Amino acid sequence: MSPSSLQEEIGKKNPFDLPEEEAYLNLMRTSSILAAEFGALFRSKGLSESSYNVLRILRGAGETGKPSQQIARDMVVQLPDITRLVDRLETKGLVARARSTTDRRVVQVRITEQGIGLLEELDNPVRALHRKQLGHMGADRLAALSDLLSEARQPAEDLQVRG
Repeated sequence: MSPSSLQEEIGKKNPFDLPEEEAYLNLMRTSSILAAEFGALFRSKGLSESSYNVLRILRGAGETGKPSQQIARDMVVQLPDITRLVDRLETKGLVARARSTTDRRVVQVRITEQGIGLLEELDNPVRALHRKQLGHMGADRLAALSDLLSEARQPAEDLQVRG
């Protein structure tokens, strides 16, 4: 089965005015479709995509954890309020936090054993879902796609750095 065009998929009668518009809407539609399956997987374990991302960041940080502000910067999808998300994870026993002994303004967050266990339960299903959704494209095309997406967001990231 060959892929249909976005214009056909959404029943748009006329071509898009700009190729940038079509590319953006294609990106949004693809993101929405791919994210739906991950959302269902994470909800089955009582998580959101963002809370899963926080747990992965903290697992990678090791026993020392990370300050809340650094977690916010490392998120794949930026969130306005990391504090509430960490609150929910702490209530579930998945993370613990403590004030820094050197700077009381800094809150260090670390993943708990329970959080690590939950991530370990999700590791194989997440990998399997990645393969199911994108494995048909092959390594070279996936690398090219990743490069294109990085290039596409570069002007916005440059503005954030300057802003």
